[in-house]
Amino acid sequence: MRLFLNIYRYLLTKYIIVYNTLQQITSTYKNRLQSIYDENEIRNFVTILALYELGYTKIDCMMNASNELNKSDADFFKHSLEKLEQNIPIQQITGETEFYGLPFKVSKDVLIPRPETEELVEWILKDNTNKHINILDIGTGSGCIPITLKQHLPDAKVTSWDVSENALEIANHNAMINNTEVAFEHQDVLKFDGALPNQLDIVVSNPPYIRELEKEWMHDNVLDHEPHLALFVSDSDPLIFYRKIAQLAKANLKFGGTLYFEINEALGKEMIDLLNNLGFNNVELRKDLFGKDRMLKGIA
Repeated sequence: MRLFLNIYRYLLTKYIIVYNTLQQITSTYKNRLQSIYDENEIRNFVTILALYELGYTKIDCMMNASNELNKSDADFFKHSLEKLEQNIPIQQITGETEFYGLPFKVSKDVLIPRPETEELVEWILKDNTNKHINILDIGTGSGCIPITLKQHLPDAKVTSWDVSENALEIANHNAMINNTEVAFEHQDVLKFDGALPNQLDIVVSNPPYIRELEKEWMHDNVLDHEPHLALFVSDSDPLIFYRKIAQLAKANLKFGGTLYFEINEALGKEMIDLLNNLGFNNVELRKDLFGKDRMLKGIA
């Protein structure tokens, strides 16, 4: 009898779906997504979608959990669930996310900003109190790093490169909605061969660093829905971007200028060796909030 009831409940939520209230939506989401996400993450999805569609805070979600939704709002939650079942990231469903307290638009053409990258930005801001500095960010994606640095260092000159024109379009839009001036440029760093017109105080980059062999450990929502151009490098030369960027930085940083990287947690020793061999001083490796080797800096 219990087995029959469980099957009945599953079929009810799978095919006879009720989206009249947030309470019913949450129950349906839990039943449909429990094989992909944990319960807390599923509840968070409903909260994010309610904020986006209804303008609700977390408290509003609790206070209005039994209120009936109109058809348009109910349909939004239905279609969002279908996308989540396809492993589409929640940020791509809403088209937005938050980074270091700032709003950012995202799309399939840019990586979704991660908390680890916020830690890299925090390190840069704590290190640099001189406001009149020249910063180059390489591989900007959504623009989260340069826009955030410019927000907190308004007198800095910030330039940012990306090889993807679609990514640059998103980054420019994010600079506009944050009322921030960053010079975004279309540039393939691997093909760059020359000197920059002005010496730099900071070079920062979160380049592609995931090896092909690491694909099998990745979640489908990343593997299937975020740009491989910004994620992967070949197993035979996983430091290809780091080597080129470090060489560029060494040639264009002022004496005492700083290079900052977000790195592959498995390649910390190799990255230290790379910077030491190129003549950087005081090379420092830092762990992220998850205890993984994730950030590196060196002084020119």
